[in-house]
Amino acid sequence: MDYNQLAVNLLDAKSLISSLGAIGLIAIIFAETGLLVGFFFPGDSLLIIAGVASSSAASSVLGDGARLPIATLLIGAPIAAIAGAQLGHQIGVKVGPKMFDKPESKIFKREYVLKAEEYFNRFGPGKAVVLARFMPIVRTFLNPVAGTLEMPAKTFFLWNVVGGVLWTESMLLIGYFFGDALAPVIDKYLIPAVLLIVLLSISPMIVEVLRERKKRKAGGAQAGEGGETVQAGGGRHRRD
Repeated sequence: MDYNQLAVNLLDAKSLISSLGAIGLIAIIFAETGLLVGFFFPGDSLLIIAGVASSSAASSVLGDGARLPIATLLIGAPIAAIAGAQLGHQIGVKVGPKMFDKPESKIFKREYVLKAEEYFNRFGPGKAVVLARFMPIVRTFLNPVAGTLEMPAKTFFLWNVVGGVLWTESMLLIGYFFGDALAPVIDKYLIPAVLLIVLLSISPMIVEVLRERKKRKAGGAQAGEGGETVQAGGGRHRRD
């Protein structure tokens, strides 16, 4: 057995897809959004390359005769993303306070909860959950933080479904419909393309942050004191 052929570069989307196929990809999407150790997986790149690998340009990505089933991806990926995020939220509900209150932890830091709480206060739960889908690492940690902050399960589920479907389907369909154009340059331009997509996705949030800063500067110290603040005391505040 050639063990070199079994080696998978966990940070290389093409290697992951070639080695694991459609079912493996769906499992990774679940791990990235639900299992906190999966934050390092390249979810955006995986979905775009999977879309290319299910298009007429599949041979350029996976080799001759290989092609991923697009129907399986379009159904399985959003289900995995939604289920994974629900698991992350439930983890936050059950063990979030203990997990994020460990001073020695280098991953689950208390400051993540405080920053996420400010994020929820500023943009509202719906926009926060949906936009987080398009931000690597954030989409992994926001789910348990939402549970830690006691975001209601029904509210989280609603926006989790919206965000999960928008994220997975948009990335897959970009790769599928533009497969022929992307395949020849996918190694060189994939990362810049993903960064551009992420930037466009979070642009409303950036605009709102800049608008808020401008408003505070215009209003002076009084406007700054009148704005929203983060309650850092208990860290568990219900978000209706």
